[in-house]
Amino acid sequence: MSTSENATFKAVTNRRVLTGSLAGSAIEWFDFFLYATAAAIIFDKQFFPTDDPNISLILSYLTLALTFFVRPFGGIVFSHIGDRVGRKKTLVITLSLMGGATVAIGLLPNYDQIGVLAPILLIICRIVQGLAIGGEWGGALLLAYEYAPKNRRGFFGSVPQTGVTIGMLMASLSFAIVSALPDAQFQSWGWRVPFIASIVLVFLGLWIRKGLNETPAFQAAKDSGAVAKMPLLDTFKDHWRSVLIAVGIKFVETGPFYIFVTFVVSYTTTNLNYERPTVLNAVSVGALISTVMIFTMGALSDRVGRKPVFTAGVFMTMAFAFPFFLLLDLHATWAVYAAVIIGLAIVWPPVTATLGTLMSETFSTRVRYTGVTLGYQIGAALAGGSAPLIATWLLREFDGSWTPIAIYMLFLSVIGLGSAIASGPVVRKETADLKASGRWVEEADA
Repeated sequence: MSTSENATFKAVTNRRVLTGSLAGSAIEWFDFFLYATAAAIIFDKQFFPTDDPNISLILSYLTLALTFFVRPFGGIVFSHIGDRVGRKKTLVITLSLMGGATVAIGLLPNYDQIGVLAPILLIICRIVQGLAIGGEWGGALLLAYEYAPKNRRGFFGSVPQTGVTIGMLMASLSFAIVSALPDAQFQSWGWRVPFIASIVLVFLGLWIRKGLNETPAFQAAKDSGAVAKMPLLDTFKDHWRSVLIAVGIKFVETGPFYIFVTFVVSYTTTNLNYERPTVLNAVSVGALISTVMIFTMGALSDRVGRKPVFTAGVFMTMAFAFPFFLLLDLHATWAVYAAVIIGLAIVWPPVTATLGTLMSETFSTRVRYTGVTLGYQIGAALAGGSAPLIATWLLREFDGSWTPIAIYMLFLSVIGLGSAIASGPVVRKETADLKASGRWVEEADA
């Protein structure tokens, strides 16, 4: 193969890799946010009817929160497969499980039809979704990262991160369409359509990923016989410090995100009397702009480095913690748009765009899937799903004052900043220990 032909082949492969990584990530998050939307507006009536509507809604939200605590277990299972068998096969399994569970939710009989079995089946489907998404993110990230040329790993690593905002936008759009149906039709069958129709996206994602080979880094490790036999044990043996750092890095990315996206809706509509469509539209606009900004920040990190971009985002999070709420307190439509867009589309992208690459560069190939997945999913469980609950509790305990919530955001930022600063010395020490023991595997360039 000539030089020009080789360059063309690599360019085509890179496009397919990025498409496969983005498609799978977007589909997984589309399914995730689809459930989140349904939990807020329909599942309380369909699966948890009680004499008290508030109790029904709480039960519905509990099934949503369940995912955050299931995800680490899914991460353990599928990261083991990913580090033992390969990234590609694991991604096919997780996408199939997520898609199958989502379609099944759309076909489930409701409480009026089969009684208590309906919520039980819904919870089972939700557990399957949680297990699948627990393993998907690490695979989607490494598909991009381990194929990327060294000078473009920041951009490649940012691509699966945009799946969060794209999935959120697709879920919002799909429910906006079916919500336009007459209420009786929406209650009867309309809400089911997005869940069932997601099978089309799943088949598309599987088709895109089918044509990809195993990542060069994992293939090199496999060819050299350096594949970990027990990735979880090896990770905690050789990289336990890096796992803690990855958890800390995730804190500052996930906590503020759910405050900017989830908590802001309940806070502004309940405490500040904003119209719900106004806030939801602000979140949608912020997510759209954020998608572009994530790509931009990922590319910037290839020029100036991962840590400078990440830490800039952390400092902006600190600086914006108080102004975010001050803007909301102005009780103006432009102010809620400004608060959400600045938070979601300016403050958050530098952190989330570099998160995956920063984590990936912390672990060696043989346990990278396990390491990044543990850090990401444990951090999400501790600071992601809990962030809106903690913020709501603080608001109640301090008589409606948002100051403790802003301080909580500062606390998460300090943890993230300290973790990023500590990552360099920790990586150098762990790498030196692995080289001394003969268990270090050199990276394969894409």
